[in-house]
Amino acid sequence: MRSLAVFVATVVLAGPALAAALPVTLLVPADDPRLERSRIERAAPGHPQGPAEDALRLAIKDTALPLEAAGAVLTLTVVEVTDAAAAKAAAAAAAKAGAVALVADLPAPWLLAAADAAALPVLNVGAADDALRAADCRRNLWHLLPSERMRADALAQALVARRWTRVLLLTGPTAADRTRAAGVQAALRRYGLKLVAERPFKLSADPRERELANPRLLTQGDYDVVWVVDADGEFAALLNFRTVQPRPVVGDGGVAAVAWSPHFERFGAPQVSRRLDKAAGRRMSAHDWGAWMAGKALAAATIAAPKGPAAAWQQALAAAELDGSKGVAMAFRAWDGQLRQPLLLSDGRAVLDMLPGDGVMHPKNRLDTLGADAPEKQCKARG
Repeated sequence: MRSLAVFVATVVLAGPALAAALPVTLLVPADDPRLERSRIERAAPGHPQGPAEDALRLAIKDTALPLEAAGAVLTLTVVEVTDAAAAKAAAAAAAKAGAVALVADLPAPWLLAAADAAALPVLNVGAADDALRAADCRRNLWHLLPSERMRADALAQALVARRWTRVLLLTGPTAADRTRAAGVQAALRRYGLKLVAERPFKLSADPRERELANPRLLTQGDYDVVWVVDADGEFAALLNFRTVQPRPVVGDGGVAAVAWSPHFERFGAPQVSRRLDKAAGRRMSAHDWGAWMAGKALAAATIAAPKGPAAAWQQALAAAELDGSKGVAMAFRAWDGQLRQPLLLSDGRAVLDMLPGDGVMHPKNRLDTLGADAPEKQCKARG
């Protein structure tokens, strides 16, 4: 990875000589463990396949012409941070230097530190934690990727549509796995699915814990589908075709609900994926799509409020309607700052469906059947 602290890659991508240069700062972890070779090769659903910078730069390039027409140009500075304190200092420094917005691909505690340090819009492109949209929300936080609960709701809808109603839930050993499993159970209740059993698994070199990693022992019983919650992805990758019953695997292995797939072939999606492939030499992942959408949101805010200030950008983001090449206009939810969006059902080789599917109803917006709806609001920072 690149050296610590701050390195600047400021590039003016388009615009006339007199265009107003609007600085944007991208905060990323130094020596990001998510980008280790083994994790990239595993390609677990929803995991990053490269740095967010690539897709963010692509989006700024994609929107150069309308930005030029508005008399503005976005410049990008990338800052690497090592912890929450460094994220806080970097955010404060960016605000002092005149940044109009922050884009953050950070763990939740670091993200909150950055959001609290600067009175700027902060576009979250890395943390899917439901708490960031609920009790830990911030008024200036905007979330581009789907939350964990949104992905769970989408999968639950897919199971209902296929009448796979009895679910065996396998949960990993980490705190993140347990939190995400609680979200899965909430989705099961929301859509009337039956939890047959929940069993813990653990990959371990300790022979006394061998049974905790044995799919044949873990998948005894009667069920329609196995739902695996595995933030690391290693166990989930080995579960398909190893269950006692010949049943599908969903969640973090088998079939997953994701924000994007390079195999999506509708609504101009192949062109988007090809542009990133050409720019970065790799396929576009869900993580990339979130960063690309952050760039699209920044461009929309720039065009609506080319001279700022930050409050005007906040209002512009709240009112923005964005095209994410998924066939519908997408906007941020007023109650939690989450971008409404359809999700893709994918096995990693093809897109099997788009969710919400036909027959899913909502009094106002079908996209609000994914994730916390307005009556479930827990974010006190937003009116």
